[in-house]
Amino acid sequence: MNINLTLIGQAIAFAVFVLFCMKYVWPPLTTIMRERQKAIADGLDRAAEAERQLEQANEAADVELEEAKKQAAELIAQARSRATQIEEEAKAKASEEADRIIAGAQAEIEQEINRAREELRARVGELAVEGAEKILESSVDRAAHEAMLSKLAAQL
Repeated sequence: MNINLTLIGQAIAFAVFVLFCMKYVWPPLTTIMRERQKAIADGLDRAAEAERQLEQANEAADVELEEAKKQAAELIAQARSRATQIEEEAKAKASEEADRIIAGAQAEIEQEINRAREELRARVGELAVEGAEKILESSVDRAAHEAMLSKLAAQL
């Protein structure tokens, strides 16, 4: 056996094996690797897009939250303003009612004073006539003297 011939045979077998692998084994392997590489790249792109959408959703949620806070603050301010307005209206109504009650009471007091004056004038007239009757010990003409007493009471 010759080593050179064995070496050449092995080199030829190796060359045939390499050619066979390059023609039948290598193309499907490269195709599979390209498809896998493309799938990984697509997955990374989708992950980046999902991350970007998540970031946009978080920003939108923050904007909505800020808008809700602003609306809540506006509603609270409106409620406080309305409460103040209602309080002022109630104070104004109470003041008007108090003024009306005071005016009514003053009018009633004025009427009572006038009524008491009239009663006092009438009573003074009666007492004057009675006193005059007792002093004179005679009857006094009531009709004539009443006119005079009315005149006197009007002057009082």
